[in-house]
Parts: sequence; structure tokens; C-alpha cells
Amino acid sequence: MGDLEIVELPLFPLNTVLFPGGPLALRIFEPRYLSMVSQCMRGQHGFGVVLIEEGSEAGAAKFATTGTRAEIVDWNRGRDGLLALVAEGHERFTVLQSHRQADGLYVGRLSPLPLERTVPVPERYRRLSHMLAKLLEADEVTTYDDLGARLSDATWVGFRLAELLPLAMPTKQSLLETTDAIGRLELLMSHADNVETLVQ
Repeated sequence: MGDLEIVELPLFPLNTVLFPGGPLALRIFEPRYLSMVSQCMRGQHGFGVVLIEEGSEAGAAKFATTGTRAEIVDWNRGRDGLLALVAEGHERFTVLQSHRQADGLYVGRLSPLPLERTVPVPERYRRLSHMLAKLLEADEVTTYDDLGARLSDATWVGFRLAELLPLAMPTKQSLLETTDAIGRLELLMSHADNVETLVQ
């Protein structure tokens, strides 16, 4: 997407929330999504990921109006013949309009949300940075360059904790919709006591 331009992209309603900078692993087998992937690879424009509020991934669904654009970064075909994708979250967007095509694929007119300005993690929220560092240390798959600098970025810390902590999906969606980095950390603090024992 360009600078806040309204675009039309395919939508992928899922039972998960994708955050900017976060990974998304998918196994594709439905014809509508195989066609979507083919179009994405040709056009290099990505697709929108939105949280399902009612319905299912396999059929019709009502979904959240705030989501995240994903771009495919890797793919392969497994022994079972299914297409395995790894995508990465980019900017967030608001769904202005959407419709379901005859093949079942949702397409939406999307308005990208402005990127958050980089702000340091205030002292009050440093425990969240420490919690995230422990979670990432225990994760043998996900690695990030320049982790020290990232752990001082309030936006990055908030997004990574929101995706890694065992929170209910409506809570994760609220964290995605929050447009203020410090406000997001404050929301995460309200859950910190409940989950901190899990990362000791």
C-alpha cells in the first residue's frame, strides 16, 4: 500500500489476529485461497487478515473491520500436497466495504491506518520488555536482529507481547485496534499478573 491510499485486496478471515511485524503460517487447500495466493504472487500486493467474529474459516464469516495486511515471504508444497505459506504482517487497515465473490473469496476496500511513531518504553512498563525477552528466549524458532533496540521500542514490544501471550482473541483484537503504543502497553499491564508466572 502507498501513503494511506484506499486499495482493494483479497481478505483472509481467520480465527487469529495478525500484528504488524508478526509471522503467520498457513496451509492452503481451498481453491479460493489457492487462487488468491497465485494473484498475490503475481501482483506482489499481499492480502488482508481479519479476525472471524462469527462463522468459520471454511465458510461464510462475519469478521472484524480492523485487520493487518500480510505479504508472503516463503512457501513450499508439503508431502501431503498442501501449499504451506509463511507471511508477515505489515500495516493495519480499516475495512470500508467488503463483498464475497462467487468462489467464496472475500474482497475488501481497505483504508490503511497511519504507522505509529516510535516511542521508548517508559520505566513503568519495563517489566513487559523483560517478559517479552524471556518469551523470545524460550522460542527456538523466532529470532530477531538487533533485539536490544527492539525491546526498547514500545510499539514493537506491545505487538510482540500481544501475539505471544495466551490472551483471548477479542482481547488481541482490541490490542490490534489500539492506535497508541503506550495505551497498548497499559492494556497489556492489566494482563501481566495473570500470565507472568507462565514465563518465569
